[in-house]
Amino acid sequence: MTAPTEPQLAFLQQFGYDADLQRRWQQDLAAGRLSLATNAVTGDLLAPPPGTVQKLPGSGTKAWRELERLGRDAIGRGEVGVVVLNGGMATRFGGVVKGVVPVLGASRSFLGLCVEDVQAAAREAQGRIPLFLMNSFATLAATEQHFAQHEWFGKDPAEIVHFTQFVALRMDKKGELFRLDNGELSPYGPGHGDFPAAFRRCGALQRFLDGGGRWLLVRNVDNLGARVDPVLLGHHIQRRCEATVELAPKWPEDVGGSPFQYLGRTQLIEQVRFRPGFDPNIVDVFNTNTFWFSAQALDRDFDLGWYYVEKTVEGRKAVQVEHLVGELTAFLSTNFLQIRRSGKHTRFLPVKTPEDLAAAREEIAEMYDDGGDADA
Repeated sequence: MTAPTEPQLAFLQQFGYDADLQRRWQQDLAAGRLSLATNAVTGDLLAPPPGTVQKLPGSGTKAWRELERLGRDAIGRGEVGVVVLNGGMATRFGGVVKGVVPVLGASRSFLGLCVEDVQAAAREAQGRIPLFLMNSFATLAATEQHFAQHEWFGKDPAEIVHFTQFVALRMDKKGELFRLDNGELSPYGPGHGDFPAAFRRCGALQRFLDGGGRWLLVRNVDNLGARVDPVLLGHHIQRRCEATVELAPKWPEDVGGSPFQYLGRTQLIEQVRFRPGFDPNIVDVFNTNTFWFSAQALDRDFDLGWYYVEKTVEGRKAVQVEHLVGELTAFLSTNFLQIRRSGKHTRFLPVKTPEDLAAAREEIAEMYDDGGDADA
């Protein structure tokens, strides 16, 4: 089997490339031990027991105010951090680094709005919220340059930490390394399942814990609804679970993972693991990929599964092997919480394409500017 050259290895090793794991994948592909078929679950997927999915109490009620107090006090004590998953290569957005794309004017990018939200929540609670960005080899340079260029990151400085997820190489279905038309290898980030290991390995988790950190919000860079919310944080704290998953009501066109009862435990199962013919609509909510974690619970190794994914690269089929952050629910005590999906206080506003951004810009302005007009 082909292998990277020494200069290629030197680049890959900057991002935690695991040559032994890559060889194992190549061997498993060649032997048929890794395929679309091997992704599938080995047992039945059942609807979770009644009462598994929680809902927030009504806004302004005594119970709601207590959750808000719990969350705001935790922020005020400096116990909360935010992790933004910023490693995707944004193929549906033209292959750009999505985090730096302008949303509400030139300087208010996806990442800029995230920083604004973190700083506003910290000020309101009179605390501090460190921000951690999980970049990839494809997004690190542009993201760091973006931070250096824009003054609004210095108006009310929060601790901002960059770390990187790992890197792997695409393959063909026979297990050979996939090469681009110019002969170069084709690296990729092997999924947001990198988060717990990468966050721990770089030392950021231990520094957060040593500084009194207890709770982490983990969110996608392109979900502009996933803001710091003391009420949701309070719900996570009150439930005394190691993880809280934000679930959105499922609409007819939605695809993705959901919580299912599997092997005696309610856990997130993503679409890539569904058996052919399985009807996921036995559950009426789905995963938004927004989580609250008790940080101490992440200080361990997790044996997350690796899954076969096909991508079209330069008009040819390439194979990636990826893992999923939601699979942490197979290991951690988990609180499943249904959140709002519409209106000014939505928690789920993903922007996957330029067309999505154009259509949602007015709604985004309402969320971040209290009804102000967006700057085109």
